[in-house]
Amino acid sequence: MAHPYWPLFDLVVRTPRLELRPPTDDDVLALVELSDRGVHDPAWMPFAIPWTDWDPPVRRRNTLQWWWRQRGDWQAEKWILGLQVSEIGPDGTRTVVGAQDLLGDDFARSRTVSTGSWLGRAHQGRGIGKEMRAAVLHLAFAGLGAERAETSAWHDNEASLAVTRALGYRPNGTHVQLRRDTYDTQLDFVLPREDWAAARRDDIEIEGLDACLELFGVAPGPGL
Repeated sequence: MAHPYWPLFDLVVRTPRLELRPPTDDDVLALVELSDRGVHDPAWMPFAIPWTDWDPPVRRRNTLQWWWRQRGDWQAEKWILGLQVSEIGPDGTRTVVGAQDLLGDDFARSRTVSTGSWLGRAHQGRGIGKEMRAAVLHLAFAGLGAERAETSAWHDNEASLAVTRALGYRPNGTHVQLRRDTYDTQLDFVLPREDWAAARRDDIEIEGLDACLELFGVAPGPGL
């Protein structure tokens, strides 16, 4: 069903294993319930904003507000595309496994995106993190015409760093940031368009993007 007033609800990115789409309110509840079952070892913090440390009632409410805020604050000049990630089973069933974000700041001129993600703990260690990042990079480069993608991770987040390196990002320096109550080091990476194109996959599909291009600050054109 088309959503003429908010066409992002019709945007879908599919790989052979996964489906990524902006969540409806019901989908957001499923993501909250997934995070209730655990995202990481509580003794360790993989996120710059320690949202998994918050007491459950606060975390649930703040999570709902975060997703609503991304819609309410959306501007072509600055946007965060939050995507629900579902794994597609052999019988076509879909299991919610995590969330993948794509962020653009003055994208029409910068042609630069950044990414962030989380995966339910029960679904980790099976290559899903790499697959969902590959999917959102395909949306950025093939769909939106990005020229570069940036990402960062804590120096000891081996799973995230492994995904980044496997997808061909180049090291791009470091920066320090608060991690819980102490400053720690994040490693920065960049993926230029030519590096992504050299390993471009041909099994990722995008649906419903044309109606959304204006929201991203992008005009349809050759190669998009």
